[in-house]
Amino acid sequence: MKKTVKTTLTVIIALLLIIVIILVTFTQRISMNPAGTVGNTAGNLNNDGLFCEHDGMVYFYNTFNGGGLFSMTPGENDLKRLNALEVRNILAGGKYLYYFHTGASTVSTGFGHAFGMKSFLRSKLDGSNSEALTNDVIVTGQLVDNYLYLLTSGNAGPSFYKMKIDGSDRVELADYVINPACADNGVIYYNGTQGDHYLYALDSATDVPYEVWKGNIWYPILDGDYVYYLDVANNYRLCRYSRSQNVIEVLTEDRVDCFNLGGGFIYYQKSGDLPQLKCMRMDGSSVKVIAEGNYTHINMTSQYVYFQEFGNDVAMYHSQLGSDYYELFSAAEEAAR
Repeated sequence: MKKTVKTTLTVIIALLLIIVIILVTFTQRISMNPAGTVGNTAGNLNNDGLFCEHDGMVYFYNTFNGGGLFSMTPGENDLKRLNALEVRNILAGGKYLYYFHTGASTVSTGFGHAFGMKSFLRSKLDGSNSEALTNDVIVTGQLVDNYLYLLTSGNAGPSFYKMKIDGSDRVELADYVINPACADNGVIYYNGTQGDHYLYALDSATDVPYEVWKGNIWYPILDGDYVYYLDVANNYRLCRYSRSQNVIEVLTEDRVDCFNLGGGFIYYQKSGDLPQLKCMRMDGSSVKVIAEGNYTHINMTSQYVYFQEFGNDVAMYHSQLGSDYYELFSAAEEAAR
């Protein structure tokens, strides 16, 4: 009788252990993304990827002292700190965030910010369960379906590779600069850096690059039929190219340092003796000056445009899309305290 009871207890314990192992394995499993997932807009990523809108929420790096990675609604309500890290290149897809941690933290040591190891992290959307996928220095990266396409820099030179969102299946794709920021429907579009500045495409299904258009471009951003880009041969003016009609339109003769687009508007920084942050419609019409001076890090959400004054990486300004009024992003400053 005692032997039967002992055997029964052993079986129960074994079954409980199996259940625990199954539950742990299930909870640690990384959920895959639906087809067509893209981590962030090309315009944001080309401007350091400080903001990312996903599934009704905005994730952003609060640059004010004491900030860190935050979330909020697109209308700038319900600001929450997810962690105290200094981050760039924010991506979102499915249930996860991805971002490059510069090694700095907004936590004060008495001698300034705390510093740790640079890393590219994945976390849940609430900032929990963060895990380093690589310690490479990420120049820029994009999420395409279930793969991260990453451009790194190091002593050995640039490297472009992909890896699965669980950190597995790493594949080296190029030993030269490929900017994966512009992605659409499983295809990455980028300008050449090896002997020409043509428009190329990389199909994520095959990872085989091919030539799209013999332009002389930089920072391509795809929007429907149009490719918006900086015209390298003509003083980096802003143009767009119709793929269906094979026609180029010059949107401004201004020399452009950086630009972003969305919601029917283009924001760009005009350089030169009289630098200005400007806004115009997607066809180049209705041009207006937003701010006098040099501005950078132009990031956009569905409702706002955000930017910083060149040389000041702490203060962040914002303006409602289409408005010519801007002000300090005071809600973020208050939330950082």
